[in-house]
Amino acid sequence: MRNEHLIPSRTPESRAVTDRVQVVMELTSRLNVLRHSDLEARTTLLSEILGRPAPETLTLYPPFYCDYGLNLEFGERVFVNQGCSFYDMGGITIGDRTMIGPGVTLTTAGHPVEPDERFHGITTAPIVIESDVWIGANATIAPGVRIGTGSVVAAGAVVAKDVPPNCVVSSGGYVKRRDLNPAGDASAVAPGGAASRRLVM
Repeated sequence: MRNEHLIPSRTPESRAVTDRVQVVMELTSRLNVLRHSDLEARTTLLSEILGRPAPETLTLYPPFYCDYGLNLEFGERVFVNQGCSFYDMGGITIGDRTMIGPGVTLTTAGHPVEPDERFHGITTAPIVIESDVWIGANATIAPGVRIGTGSVVAAGAVVAKDVPPNCVVSSGGYVKRRDLNPAGDASAVAPGGAASRRLVM
């Protein structure tokens, strides 16, 4: 896996990670029982989870789950629907104007694959989601994946390798369905054209 980092068990690093996870689990449990209308309390708790002020243009609907918080970075005008899980120990960057459907999982952590190494620690690798991406409902993005600008990940897809810019991918591993025109391309808005078809988010 590209950019993979091992956090060995029973080390100061692993203990610090464990302590932080306990803090964030408490914060998310409080976030997820607030009234939906209590925007001020939601923003305050989300800022505690992130360790810095949440972007003013971020829209994030609870319930929401993450395990670390400090390595989660949102761009401008990002939308996150209900029931998402962002396991950001290895770092998650979400670009401007990205839309994320309900039940999406972004996971940056795992374990060594070999059975005799599996309990030696946690492996992490960052996820990078570039600008203007749409991730459909219940998709899963695996550690180390980059999703290119303007692309769409269809509902239910499991993405374990990089997605090029301006394309639609679906299914396990993924199957590339077609290319998309970059934003601003006049041919992308032709009535009845391929770009006018919609995917369910």
